[in-house]
Amino acid sequence: MPRIKLIALLVGFSILTGSLFVYGQRFGRFGRTYIDQNNPPATELIIARWRFGGNGRFGNMGWSHNYPYSEQHIAQLISETTSVDVNFRSYRIVELGSDDVFDYPFAYVSEPGEMALTLDEVENLRQFINRGGFVLIDDFDGPDQFATMRDQFRRAFPEKEFISLNIGHPIFHSFFDLEDLNVMAPYVPGGNSAYVALLNDKGDIAVIACYNNDLANFWDWIDEARYPLRPSTEAFRMGINFVVYSMTH
Repeated sequence: MPRIKLIALLVGFSILTGSLFVYGQRFGRFGRTYIDQNNPPATELIIARWRFGGNGRFGNMGWSHNYPYSEQHIAQLISETTSVDVNFRSYRIVELGSDDVFDYPFAYVSEPGEMALTLDEVENLRQFINRGGFVLIDDFDGPDQFATMRDQFRRAFPEKEFISLNIGHPIFHSFFDLEDLNVMAPYVPGGNSAYVALLNDKGDIAVIACYNNDLANFWDWIDEARYPLRPSTEAFRMGINFVVYSMTH
């Protein structure tokens, strides 16, 4: 499939706002909205939104921020710009402490500053990475939230440290060639965005954390014109790069 220019795609992007496909499982309530499970089709990519133990910073609901529209919109863009078999319903909530995590090699984590992982979650996190899984961490800012995220991952990988990434890393060029990692910075709290990663034993990125950023806001609100087009476009381009990298490394 030839690559479609994403900016043109976004201009003509028709947001799919149909009802969720659910089978009755609910994961609490965020504001006035119940968080319902989605039953995805059997596509090549399923985005796993991890639900994890929390410290209460966001009412133990930070894991659900921007769900499900961020997943629907990024999945739709992936389907339109790549040859990956995926559609807008290709996502589901997965309990980090369950064996289900190993069925979905691409995981999304929201608000890691609220992480307080159980022992089972720490063990599953360790095994998930060691088995070749990929984790995208998003939506956190400030030194306290960064420290919480880092300390929780140290429980699973005490021998590893997050490393800083710059624009030259292949992950930022795996599908689209990104030129500036701070295009989104003026529209999110925390100052300049930073990207840090944990490497697996092969030296590839297994965990990428978008610090002082919130990709899911841009994905979720693309139909509401809350942000200018360029940062929104870059958020989608970056997310697609992460998916392609995870599937090729």
